[in-house]
Amino acid sequence: MKQRSLGDTGFQSKRDKRTRKQIFLEEMDKAVPWRRIEKCIKPYYHKARRGPGRPQMPLDVMLRIHFMQQWFGYGDQAMEEALYDIQILRDFAGLDAFEDHLPDETTILRFHHLLEKHHLADATLIDAPSSTKKTKTRNETQG
Repeated sequence: MKQRSLGDTGFQSKRDKRTRKQIFLEEMDKAVPWRRIEKCIKPYYHKARRGPGRPQMPLDVMLRIHFMQQWFGYGDQAMEEALYDIQILRDFAGLDAFEDHLPDETTILRFHHLLEKHHLADATLIDAPSSTKKTKTRNETQG
């Protein structure tokens, strides 16, 4: 994890209360199989860009941004603005507003199109118990 900037630590008011959004993101950080999903996308996500323009954002950052768009209903422009406005979203994506270049709406849109083109944008996560089957004992099965 990146070192927090001075603006992130000392000058903003600290809150003891964790918000529902913060709790949700912490749970999703643990629940989502990030590395497995990245392995599926990596063959299509080019490491080196040719031509002028900004350097490509890291895959893990773009993937987290994509998931936040789905979870919170942000369009591409709204997601760009939310990354500038909301610290916990930057933290979840692994971005530091003082050190990192934040992706613009076109970068976010291109990532979404890449996932759609290769049929990688359809996965859905649901909260479910680990097992819903009732285990029968030996006595129950015999009679």
